[in-house]
Amino acid sequence: MPTGYEAVLLVAFGGPEAPDQVEPFLKRVTAGRHIPAERLAEVADRYARFGGVSPINARLRNLVESVEAELRAAGSGLSVYWGNRNAPPLLTETVAEMRDDGIGRALAWIASPYSSHSTCRRYREDIETACAEVGPSAPQVDVIRPHHDHPGLIQPAADRLAEALSSLPTDDATVLFSSHSLPVDLAARCDYEAQVNEAASLVAERAGLTDRQRWEIVWQSRSGHPGVPWLEPDVSDRVQLLGEAGVRSVAVSPIGFPVENFEVAWDLDIEAAEHAARAGMNFARAECIDNDPRFVAMIRDLVAERTDPDHTGPAALGQSGVKPNDCPADCCPGPTSPT
Repeated sequence: MPTGYEAVLLVAFGGPEAPDQVEPFLKRVTAGRHIPAERLAEVADRYARFGGVSPINARLRNLVESVEAELRAAGSGLSVYWGNRNAPPLLTETVAEMRDDGIGRALAWIASPYSSHSTCRRYREDIETACAEVGPSAPQVDVIRPHHDHPGLIQPAADRLAEALSSLPTDDATVLFSSHSLPVDLAARCDYEAQVNEAASLVAERAGLTDRQRWEIVWQSRSGHPGVPWLEPDVSDRVQLLGEAGVRSVAVSPIGFPVENFEVAWDLDIEAAEHAARAGMNFARAECIDNDPRFVAMIRDLVAERTDPDHTGPAALGQSGVKPNDCPADCCPGPTSPT
């Protein structure tokens, strides 16, 4: 291959798959973040309601198979691997497996399309750490660019939103585009908030939401120190206020989460849905898009940007510009205080 890449590495946040995996998972996620013990216990209880299982690992297994098939159909000889930041298969284990398989150079796709310290830089740093732990014989792992406005993400999300809207008994639903909240300090120093807004606008347009008053951005899954301001409004708080204002129906699109995970299941399917029910509102949640063939084709296209000399160029629907393959050293800096 002209580029020298031999494999694709899918990198995700990870999640527990059994009750005895919940505590180690939460310890990895919160290491160094000074999360109160009672908060960890509360989150552990939430996992217990789902049998200690997050949906994300099952989704990644299916995605690995789909990407393998997509690459084979495209005539690619690239192998596909998968590693998580916080739950088995852990990145260090996967990088060691790649080394043992003779992989010398790989491309990593991160299961978040957005630019921020939490959704991009931390992943890159964890990949670097995993390679350092494996040692000098570890493969070189380069990272695929952020891609919040790729058509393989936008159009499937629009179609899933349209499906959710069609399930509601009224045609005047308010649409909430939900993404993971960030500390305001972090959000001010990266393009995350602007990218989420642009992705939502592109999805809304393709889902037929011509009235700007019908949709808005909300945030979810805030954690950390209660005195640190995070992006608002929270999705459940907003659902409650809409109900009090007389809104009859609400649909939520998890625009920040292309891959199904526990935060979507809890924050939207449990908490937001319960707030809607208490307010007497109709509620629908758009499905995540990780099992859509166009999403799988998007990953193949992003790989082709780096491996195919005849590739026509980056696919992007928005106006914010295509991010570079290699992030600048000062891109998406970390927190200056505990989050």
